[in-house]
Amino acid sequence: MIEATAARRGDWIQAWDPEDEKTWDKALAWRTLWITTAMLTLCFVAWFLPSAIVPKLNALGYDFTREQLYWLTAMPGLAGGLMRLVWMVLPPLIGTRKMVALTTLLLVFPTLGWGVRVQSPTAPYWELLVLAFLAGIGGGAFSGFMPSTSYFFPRSKQGTALGLQAGIGNFGVSLVQLATPWLIGFGMLGFLAGSQQMERPGLPPREVWYQNAAFTWIPLMVLGAVIAWIFLRSVPIKANIRQQFDIFRNPDTWWMSLLYIMTFGTFSGLAAQFGLLMQNLYGAGNAEIVQGSGATAQILVAGYSVPDPVNYVFLGALVGAGARVMFSPLTDRMGGAIWTLISGIGLVASIVFTMTALVPDTSSAEALHTGFTRFLLGMLAIFLFSGIGNASTFKQMPMIFERRQAGGVLGWTAALAAFGPFIFGVALTLMSPTAFYAIGVVYGVMCIGITWWRYARPGAPRPS
Repeated sequence: MIEATAARRGDWIQAWDPEDEKTWDKALAWRTLWITTAMLTLCFVAWFLPSAIVPKLNALGYDFTREQLYWLTAMPGLAGGLMRLVWMVLPPLIGTRKMVALTTLLLVFPTLGWGVRVQSPTAPYWELLVLAFLAGIGGGAFSGFMPSTSYFFPRSKQGTALGLQAGIGNFGVSLVQLATPWLIGFGMLGFLAGSQQMERPGLPPREVWYQNAAFTWIPLMVLGAVIAWIFLRSVPIKANIRQQFDIFRNPDTWWMSLLYIMTFGTFSGLAAQFGLLMQNLYGAGNAEIVQGSGATAQILVAGYSVPDPVNYVFLGALVGAGARVMFSPLTDRMGGAIWTLISGIGLVASIVFTMTALVPDTSSAEALHTGFTRFLLGMLAIFLFSGIGNASTFKQMPMIFERRQAGGVLGWTAALAAFGPFIFGVALTLMSPTAFYAIGVVYGVMCIGITWWRYARPGAPRPS
């Protein structure tokens, strides 16, 4: 229920009705959106920091198996999903101000830990698993930040507002993956510790400052927590935990959970595993040194040069996040269901296309490069359509559910989809990429049917 609450300690505002244009405080709503969006971006930076660091751990002196590396990139997804079950109930209980400020401050701990542990290859594997798990704090925040922001906007603008917040926040994935290879080359930023030698097969060691990949973000996290505490307020929407859990009696909670797993589960899962997957298929993980030595050596697969996945891994999250931002206004104009249907069809087609490149063709240099190009384009198409679906499903949920329930459903579906990195990481240790992608096709076809039957067809039970 929504109730007018007396202001106390500068935190809770009094009465709030965004559907009343005369009394709705637009300035406060948009200020909340931009501050929480900036903090959500830092949350995604912390959540996906392991995905940017783990592929290079062995080059820094660690000696982990391929399966152990997949588990390290999967662990933040497991933690993010579990923590979202906690964060989803926080907005009505402690309010936007406390939740955003304290969450942003908590990001410092796993980020600091990764910065320390990349400086020398001495950390036991279990400790890195713990750090990867704690990075899930950044993933858990999504299920609190998004519902709390939805309270500030009328339904007619929630598609745009939530699309902007989630889309720009998702850019944190691409930001950390793009910035890491650049930041580690700056000795001036490594004043807190010395450099490391990164060993690359057949190439001379490279001096790097890998702690920069983590330490750079810590001042921004501390500053962000202070800004959130000073400038944010909390909307008087009150619901205890029992009241919030009545969403599970609504069948649309479960249908929309399946659809958001298709979209954000795919986005987050592939964003976390993209670097390792590309490295193992077309990069150094599948390479053999067969020519030259020292500075003149080349990394070759079956005698042909291979690309460095680090140069491309950021593109996936960039495309997916950009699609979420750009298509959100369209969902406000046309409705979310039609775009969810388009997303599902596009995902199935893109996965089928990508499956043709999951086994590298090493018969010639041209075939190898053609396969890599097909793989990269197919993956980017998957990210594109997952981003479209991320925007459209978050438009649907506020239209399907009442305001109090909508926040909980947003948090719950986001919690389930956050297991994407964990599921993808574990699956790729248990089966071949081809088998896993085939399962994705079957799941996508199922979700297309659900969308058409329940939400998109003429006369659908819950058009949205």
